[in-house]
Amino acid sequence: MLMWSELRRLVMPVPDENAWLRIAEDFQQKTNFPNCLGALDGKHIRVTMPIKSGSKYFNYKKYFSIVLMAVVDANYCFTLIDVGAYGSTGDASAFRNSSFGRRLSEGALQLPPPKPLPGTAGPCMPYVFVGDEAFGLTENIMRPYPGSQRAIQKRVFNYRLSRARRMVECAFGILSNKWRVFHTAIQLEPDFVDNVIKAGCVLHNFVRLRDGYNYQDTLTDDIPDIDWAPVRGPTGGMRVRDQLANYFMSPDGSVPWQLNRM
Repeated sequence: MLMWSELRRLVMPVPDENAWLRIAEDFQQKTNFPNCLGALDGKHIRVTMPIKSGSKYFNYKKYFSIVLMAVVDANYCFTLIDVGAYGSTGDASAFRNSSFGRRLSEGALQLPPPKPLPGTAGPCMPYVFVGDEAFGLTENIMRPYPGSQRAIQKRVFNYRLSRARRMVECAFGILSNKWRVFHTAIQLEPDFVDNVIKAGCVLHNFVRLRDGYNYQDTLTDDIPDIDWAPVRGPTGGMRVRDQLANYFMSPDGSVPWQLNRM
């Protein structure tokens, strides 16, 4: 589609290492989350039942949908998107099979090398994306500690992560409020729906970069979340999360108001 191919080059170019570093600096300044390259989430885009599709597009919420997977920067702009997974995809395979998930696992995203957290001399910490409990914990994907935590450092970590992750929630809210097509089932064939979603995302970036945003547009989001079964994280991801949690309680990494939000 011409709009997607042309506008994407202007408003959603694939980030290189320098672009990732600029994104990380914005997250540090705006959300106080260091070494963060983006907020990650997936949404169901409602569609009418495609012809001869069986139950492939029928999701757990009992309607037909196509999955939009997105990474958002600290300015509510889409950095990377993946469109087209079946609505019935109800587990982490939707992320693993997305172009972003594959490129991340293959080390093909030109991510910056690990570096010490601000104010510290080490150890070097990897750059990460932040998501909710649906995403598997890895060295490059941080999610909250599960359940109701009593340990104060884990509660602080969850709060700090939620501030960074809110960027993707707000981006979806702006997208939904600006383009009302996402409020009802899109009555097109799946390939055309994919194009509508991609067009909406690049137009979102175009308008966002040109006009900014209305704060009220970030407060509602009519696009349903993906509901995936939690995946237990590997040891490397747990280590990175614990180190970040400790850092957020240290003089170098804490912010004055964090304990007031517990």
